Amino acid sequence: MLALLALGGCSESGLKYAQDASSDTGYSGAEPPSDTGDHDDTDVDTPPEEEDDFLRLAPAATDAYVFIANPTRGTVTRVSVPSLAALTADVGALPAVVATAADYSYAVTLNEGSDDISIVDAPTMAVTNVPVRPNLNRLALSDDGKWAMAWYDPDAESEDPADGVLSFNEVSLVNLGTGIHTPMAVGFNPHGVKWSVDGALAVVVSDASLALIDLTADVLAPRFIPIEEDAMNAPAAEEVELSPDGAFAFVRQFGASELVVVDLVGEAVERVPVGENPTDMDLSPDGERISVVARGAREVWTFDARDPWGTPVIAPMASAYGSVLFADDGTAILYTNAALLTTYGVWDVTSGTITERSLIKPVASMGVSPTGGSLLVFHTRADAEGADGTSPFYGEWALTLIDLDDFRTNPLVLDAEPTNFATSDDGRWGFFVLDGLKYLEILNFETLLYDEVRLPSEPVHLGVLPGGNTAWVSQEHDLGRISFYEPASASLDTITGFELNSGIDH
Repeated sequence: MLALLALGGCSESGLKYAQDASSDTGYSGAEPPSDTGDHDDTDVDTPPEEEDDFLRLAPAATDAYVFIANPTRGTVTRVSVPSLAALTADVGALPAVVATAADYSYAVTLNEGSDDISIVDAPTMAVTNVPVRPNLNRLALSDDGKWAMAWYDPDAESEDPADGVLSFNEVSLVNLGTGIHTPMAVGFNPHGVKWSVDGALAVVVSDASLALIDLTADVLAPRFIPIEEDAMNAPAAEEVELSPDGAFAFVRQFGASELVVVDLVGEAVERVPVGENPTDMDLSPDGERISVVARGAREVWTFDARDPWGTPVIAPMASAYGSVLFADDGTAILYTNAALLTTYGVWDVTSGTITERSLIKPVASMGVSPTGGSLLVFHTRADAEGADGTSPFYGEWALTLIDLDDFRTNPLVLDAEPTNFATSDDGRWGFFVLDGLKYLEILNFETLLYDEVRLPSEPVHLGVLPGGNTAWVSQEHDLGRISFYEPASASLDTITGFELNSGIDH
């Protein structure tokens, strides 16, 4: 999901203007358009690039069910698809986060009011509660679905605000098969956990250190690798990636012009230059390369993820982009949402060339369809300096659909702020909702056309069932409401009052 910026109006329909889908606003000239907006990209005080927000209370889907946490009642509801039968089970107090295992066999809730997690068996709804450390508000499941880790994030909203003694160093690791809880103190201000591909290692990322946990050991304990001497004054570790073989961890720190490379086998720490003011870091879809966008230097640095000591490949950027977006097919898009810039870059990773293309408005967020064939651009309501005040997009929320094969575009004016977005697994459909409007918007990435369907009440969260095209939209309702939309048949089914196991509306 893509979380965007604030404020927006509302009207009866969500999409109030559609430009012809065949128009092409792409730029392919020899000289790129000039930058717009006031941005000094050599200054670390420039606003950071905005990553996707942590969406609290978002339902979690399996291939057959959607699990919805009901904090005020201390329950979790399982809605079956396509029957829409609802079953509710008691969990802990104030279940604030719900996630599902990779194999869809169970759901896990983090219960902030009772300081425990609940493991819910998906077919039977049997619940196992496991106590964890107090005041935790983040939850992550391992890729293989065997482990859960919870920790405290001071920047995350909480259903139950912390009180009493509060630790900034503790995590709770839970074996989801046995229910065994292992609490441990890690580095100061843990930001999250990365799991190795083979499931044998968990790496907890803190500002000044990495904590390595051997998940195959009889006794679980962290092994520390310091990356900074002063834990209390270390720069924030904003991102971490692991090489596919688990040999290296790469850490990008805020304001640092070097990438921290941690040899997880020899437990050695080195630094490699990445250009001025790096603002984003990502592994290529095949996991073979790690790329860092240096916004201040207007360069993209790419390293071999298995041998990071070799000479990096440096691609110059004509504009001050700060984020890179890879699709599964290797397509790479460069953009920024830290400045009112009306261009983006299409990066040919093989040749190193970056082609500048223009946009109708600055970027709030971007997404590439799973197949890599289409690009979706959500625009800011704010306009670039010198923008045409007579444009139908001036002062409006907007989005643009772009075909990445021939760069046909379809820019659309919106009546309110987009708040959630999801794509179908086959890459054909995109779905989004608008703040305060009772509509589900449907995008066809093949035709670049849109449709919309009216919802019974205002949407809250949006997602797509794995392995299919069915979108779900949870909505505001005292007793719970969720709708399911199937684009092939254009059908909408709604279940209302699922917290009380009530009936189905068609």
